[in-house]
Amino acid sequence: MTKKIINLTFPKKLIKEPTIYKLGHEFKVIPNIRKANVTNDYGWVLLELEGSLDEIEKAEQYLTDKGIIVEDIEAEKN
Repeated sequence: MTKKIINLTFPKKLIKEPTIYKLGHEFKVIPNIRKANVTNDYGWVLLELEGSLDEIEKAEQYLTDKGIIVEDIEAEKN
């Protein structure tokens, strides 16, 4: 299992979508919100993902494809 912390920056059009909820259902990852700041116009989330490296990469690609900026913060392999 791998744990990875990423920073997500959401565009205004995606603020109200349940994107993180969908990650946990569409991919074999466990999302854990570590910190967040969301307004009506802007949002960022410090998110920990736990799962296989392959599933984490698929989840990150999904987020990027939706227009969310994904930045790697920290990764830990167990």
